[in-house]
Amino acid sequence: MALKRAEAEQLDLVEVSPEATPPVCKIYDYKKVLYERKKKLKESKKKATTIHLKEVKMRVAIDSHDRDFKLKHAREFLEKGDKVKFTVIFRGREVTKPEMGDKLIEAIREGLKDIGELESPVSRMGKQISLVMGRRKDWHPPREKKAAVAAPVPAKSN
Repeated sequence: MALKRAEAEQLDLVEVSPEATPPVCKIYDYKKVLYERKKKLKESKKKATTIHLKEVKMRVAIDSHDRDFKLKHAREFLEKGDKVKFTVIFRGREVTKPEMGDKLIEAIREGLKDIGELESPVSRMGKQISLVMGRRKDWHPPREKKAAVAAPVPAKSN
């Protein structure tokens, strides 16, 4: 009976719950349902954001200018919403002076404390120290001041 009614209305007979006794079926346009599901999925993908992990590598004996330059790039990554992994590399006999690495890690944390926070604790693996920073939840980009509109200058008459 339901099958004849679905054919008469040119719709689909879809089994909703096959385990029920008797099985439950509905009459509707199945192509329309598939279209709406696809549309919702596409809409949800538009709103999704992807977070990338960017890596910044430094040596322990890095100059302050070079360190600041790398921190500037890390700040740009954090402003975009990406996470930043800092890797401090010891070479040769630098391994015997871990306090230099600790000073550099502290300088990194101090330089980005207004925008970034630690995502994972500082980890030491052999000749490397690494930490991952993400953007703080309470951080907002600074507002830019609007440029004042200059009044038009009257033309000189000769």
